[in-house]
Amino acid sequence: MVKGNEQVKHNELVLKTCLLAGKIMMQSGAETYRVEDTISRMALACNYPDTHSYSTPTGIIVSLEGENPTRLVRINTRSTDLEKVARVNQISRQLTSGDITISDAFQMLETLEKENLSFPILVQIMAAAIASASFLIMFKGTWLDFLPAFFIGGIGFTSFYFIDHFTKVKFFAEFMASFIIGLLSFFIVQFEIGHEIDKIIIGSVMPLVPGLLITNAVRDLMVGHFVSGLSKGAEALLTAFAIGAGVAIVFAFTM
Repeated sequence: MVKGNEQVKHNELVLKTCLLAGKIMMQSGAETYRVEDTISRMALACNYPDTHSYSTPTGIIVSLEGENPTRLVRINTRSTDLEKVARVNQISRQLTSGDITISDAFQMLETLEKENLSFPILVQIMAAAIASASFLIMFKGTWLDFLPAFFIGGIGFTSFYFIDHFTKVKFFAEFMASFIIGLLSFFIVQFEIGHEIDKIIIGSVMPLVPGLLITNAVRDLMVGHFVSGLSKGAEALLTAFAIGAGVAIVFAFTM
């Protein structure tokens, strides 16, 4: 009886560890097939070769072989944190190679989940500003618009960050950020500080464009994860619509 209880506890621990690994990866922007592959490899390392997992952007279901229970974890938030994805992969490799036990892996994943590995907000804003100005040059803008795009891109990203933080509605934050970018670009050109409004706007909205989301959607579709691929594609489409609508409203009332 004691042995049976220990086996049940072990099964529960394996399930919790696999679910936690998948949850961290999905929340951090990993592809669906990578999440399922990591779960399968971790379960295989614990002598469960016939583990089944089903991952979507909003939830993960994992079932071990035999009479073991099936568990579901809900994904409420999603962002981009490739450092966490890499660390989960490293923990998975250590478990697979036998360097750590399943208990060690679970504790490491719990610690990783609580960590905030994102860059400080000032660094993110500076990176967005530099990226905006660089994209302006890449899209054949003039160097005279480099500084306007730098400041407008930084202000736009700052607006997105804080609006998203307080409203928790990502699409509204993207809409308002692009609206602010369009409005600032219009006034910059009107006061002859900037010259090409289209290039300034294009460069400034680039930090808001869901590049990773589009890439993951295409990759998931290519490997046969149609539900995840279509849902991520729909999210990317809504994001693009929010960005375009914000700029379009500015043009509608000012041009």
